Amino acid sequence: MDDAVTIKLSRDQAFVLSHWFFEVERSGELDGIVNDRAVWSPLHAISGTLETTLAEIFMPDYDVRLEAARVRLIEAKYGGRDE
Repeated sequence: MDDAVTIKLSRDQAFVLSHWFFEVERSGELDGIVNDRAVWSPLHAISGTLETTLAEIFMPDYDVRLEAARVRLIEAKYGGRDE
């Protein structure tokens, strides 16, 4: 039996990860980053779930929202802004 696994991300984490997936897939760099093609299946499943869950990716102020999410994540993790 194939048991499902649930991964919980904050909205900021999901948004930033969704953007990263988009950029990697768009650039064609997935081959260079992930050399095990079996890993592509779960990556595409996660990416697809994020795309269908996040309204932010369709908002006109996408870039502003993305940068704000990045800043909040960096500050929460490292206590300061990534320069």
